[in-house]
Amino acid sequence: MGGSCGLELCAGRWRPADPVTPMPTPRRRPVDWGRFALIAAPYFWLVFFFFIPFLMVVKLSLSDMALAMPPYAPQIDWSRGWSGLGAFLAGLDGENFGRLTKDELYLAAYANSLKVAVVSTLLLLLVGYPIAYGMARAPKDLRSTLVMFVILPFWTSFLIRVYAWIGILRPEGFLNGFLISLGLVSPDDPLRILSTQTAVYIGIVYSYLPFMVLPLYASLEKMDDTLLEAANDLGAPSWKAFWLVTLPISLPGVIAGSLLCFIPIMGEFVIPDLLGGADTLMIGRVIWVEFFSNRDWPTASAVAVILLITLIMPIVLYQQAQARELEAGR
Repeated sequence: MGGSCGLELCAGRWRPADPVTPMPTPRRRPVDWGRFALIAAPYFWLVFFFFIPFLMVVKLSLSDMALAMPPYAPQIDWSRGWSGLGAFLAGLDGENFGRLTKDELYLAAYANSLKVAVVSTLLLLLVGYPIAYGMARAPKDLRSTLVMFVILPFWTSFLIRVYAWIGILRPEGFLNGFLISLGLVSPDDPLRILSTQTAVYIGIVYSYLPFMVLPLYASLEKMDDTLLEAANDLGAPSWKAFWLVTLPISLPGVIAGSLLCFIPIMGEFVIPDLLGGADTLMIGRVIWVEFFSNRDWPTASAVAVILLITLIMPIVLYQQAQARELEAGR
């Protein structure tokens, strides 16, 4: 009633109602282009340097080998418009992927690459964990120096470091010369390490050791020392305190380091080619031979696509495990 005539009842008397203050019109916030560019930059990088090249490789894997330049078919004939695009799509097939499942060479290359990657990752874990543990337990003033020693090999070219191992492991190299000087090896029968699987493992462990040590050190360095003191006070021996306290705390570093090593080792080409010789069959070498020697780009692309899918699987499984742990923590 008071609203219709501008009056309201107050203490039994009528008085004018307070004027209604209109709601302020919300202002449109200006676009923060700097923030937008900062967020969009990594996505642009992934799309331009990963997703688009991956689509090109997938397209090549569905093509056929051709004695032309470029050495694959079909090509899109844009002069024919939509009919040319339809003919291009009709020419794509999965014949190359079917060939991979039937040829024992590719299956053996995948199996050997998987074996080398698994064994090398385990060796890296066995070597890298004590190093990272010692770095994390060292005095704080010394830790930065130890980290510098770990990353020091990165200051030298990767290829030069691999060639250095050729000079060390060859029959007349430094290792055999040292063993001969000690009388442990006969000059007429030196150790034959170069061009063997052992040389491949030595080169891989040496080259990828920092990728295992640094994530482990990052996890172990954050560990609270009072947890070990509490375990010792409760009567746990040192090995049991390590098994029940230290290892679970460092598990994220173990997984991260293992993935950082396993994924690139699966596609490794330089170390098996230089240290393992021609008889070392790994998928990286197979891709190189198909691309540059046989010029069979479609088959090489199919091999690369299968390799990429194989490497994505452990990452997806790790992310799913992390998501389950977060849900359980809530």
